[in-house]
Amino acid sequence: MQQHKVIIIGSGFGGQASAVNLRRIGIEDFLILERRSWMGGTWSQNSYPGAAVDVQSPLYSLSFEPYKWTQMFAEQDELVEYTNHVLAKHGLREKTQLNANVTQVKWLEDKALWEVQTESQGTFYGQFLINASGPLSTPVIPAFKGRDTFQGHSFHTNAWDHGYDYKGKRVAIIGSGASAAQVIPAIAPDVAKLDVFQRTPHWVLPRPDRVFSKLERALLGSKLVYKALRTIIYWALESRVVGFKYSTTMLKLVAERPALKHIRTQLKDPKLQAAVTPDYTIGCKRVILSSTLYPALARPNVSLHTRDDAIAEINERGILTTKGKQIDLDLIVYSTGYDATDGVISYPVIGKGGVTVADKWREYPRAYLGTTLPGFPNLFVVTGPNTGIGHTSAIFVIEAQMEYIRRAIQAVQARQGKAIEVKADAENDYTAMIHKEMKQTVWQSGGCHSWYQSKSGHVIAMFPGFSFTFRQMAKAFKPQHHQFR
Repeated sequence: MQQHKVIIIGSGFGGQASAVNLRRIGIEDFLILERRSWMGGTWSQNSYPGAAVDVQSPLYSLSFEPYKWTQMFAEQDELVEYTNHVLAKHGLREKTQLNANVTQVKWLEDKALWEVQTESQGTFYGQFLINASGPLSTPVIPAFKGRDTFQGHSFHTNAWDHGYDYKGKRVAIIGSGASAAQVIPAIAPDVAKLDVFQRTPHWVLPRPDRVFSKLERALLGSKLVYKALRTIIYWALESRVVGFKYSTTMLKLVAERPALKHIRTQLKDPKLQAAVTPDYTIGCKRVILSSTLYPALARPNVSLHTRDDAIAEINERGILTTKGKQIDLDLIVYSTGYDATDGVISYPVIGKGGVTVADKWREYPRAYLGTTLPGFPNLFVVTGPNTGIGHTSAIFVIEAQMEYIRRAIQAVQARQGKAIEVKADAENDYTAMIHKEMKQTVWQSGGCHSWYQSKSGHVIAMFPGFSFTFRQMAKAFKPQHHQFR
């Protein structure tokens, strides 16, 4: 029987933060389960051309592990280097079971343990269970008519096939979000023809990137300088919440006007300008940072298809549009996003009395502090419902969740107990507050439908306020909101 104090599912930044924080409270008996044959999460998985972070690297990093970044917005290969640095420095590879694809977890009430079943590595047991599989781990490909009949090559950006040479080929990219905005400029110069299918345009702002000099990189090696730079970046980004929630006037002045200017500056064709100009408030969907997307769309070998010329069906040769135009293709790239709301946890989770998380989330996903659910003792969900952030680093929120998880586990240990479970009324009150606050935000009232929303229409991916507010709530552990066993 493979039993541990804590089992962590996922080895990305959420899993890494969980492991290091467990050690901070003296817990060494933990095991990380990783479904792939390698560790690292999102940035090890997403290796498509042009992949890079859209938050400044000194802030998009674990607070306890500064790094001498080469540029302000790190590219995928450097993010992988950073991930490997963290894994090696903290000895996390030795605490990980690879190829452990979790198929089901179940709470065993009589033993006060979580039973974790995997596809090929057997069954594991843990007193505490931390799901850190991440919200961007379950890619989605819409069921286009005839999708499976295509005789060419196809894949999702999440699983880029580096064995396929796209140079000189006829390529279609389906989607126009953050991943597509990075792939399009990266491959457009090398393909014979690129057809981009855009359902809804995104607002785009210039990307203020810069390469750090040798001196600047040396200064980043100082914890004091690194912390100071993180602090400056943090508060500059945090000010965006004022626009997203409290002042649409500010949002238009500091974001929408520059975005419109960016369109006019980079695109001279009035038809193309109109095609990429959104009809909703900036921020309602994820804002893209790119100084290369619009010039790529204006290339002579690139065609942008909008709702007026959408996909009618996919056939053996390629794509037939709603205008009746047949586009013959060698490669279709699906940049169609992830199930980041209703599919936050990709495997069945069975709690007390046989009730599943899917049952609890039938209407929409919800959790106390976005982290734990009534009826599921000792279960913590990293980047759970309403913990996403549209203006700053997701890692900041992950580390805020660690404040709560540490305190919850310590509360059990202090009582020499077996389990902790949030009370239903505490979760209800928290969730009611979240969605009341959400009504004021651009994500709820900005006039768009985005992946931030679940099928119910509730905004599930985002936290409706300042990230420091969430961190304060996570740190202020309330024993009265929980029951102990």
